[in-house]
Amino acid sequence: MTETPWEPPFAADEQAHLLGALDRMRATFRFKTDDLDADGLRARVGASSLTLGGLLKHLAAVEDFKSTVMLTGDPIGEPWESLGYDASNEWELESAAADAPATLYGLWDDAVRRSRARFAAVLATGGLGAAVHADNGEGDHASARRLLFDLLEEYGRHCGHADLLREAVDGRVGEDPPPGWRPVGGAPAPWPEG
Repeated sequence: MTETPWEPPFAADEQAHLLGALDRMRATFRFKTDDLDADGLRARVGASSLTLGGLLKHLAAVEDFKSTVMLTGDPIGEPWESLGYDASNEWELESAAADAPATLYGLWDDAVRRSRARFAAVLATGGLGAAVHADNGEGDHASARRLLFDLLEEYGRHCGHADLLREAVDGRVGEDPPPGWRPVGGAPAPWPEG
């Protein structure tokens, strides 16, 4: 196995590049949030209410929402329905303060696995151009490509937030995880295992 399995392919087709870039952002985000206790996951910077725990829960919900409601039209399902999910970003960001670190890491790790599998199924049959459930209200459906780019954009935005928050917690900095990095505690890797 390579020392940096999250690195996107150097030369490949559009789908491999897009999925590789998304997995790199997932790995970077997981590295920025990894191995923190409850205080670290609840830490804030300045007047902002953002926390690393809130971002973990938010991005977990985004992964599941995009890979169910928007991709196929299915409801977001569990674990969200049992948790009281109300489809507002505020709920995810605020309710995370009451969650244990293991719960937050588990929500994100599991959501990424589900999302990756759901997108893989759609891409296997229709590629990036496959029409998805999400539409503009006028009957024009988005493509799988659009949802994946939206997910990549969401990670890009929040990796920047996570970078600042993590540096304030314990000084961890860096663009990518160091070579050989794996999530602490036996958590699954946030990239496809090959």
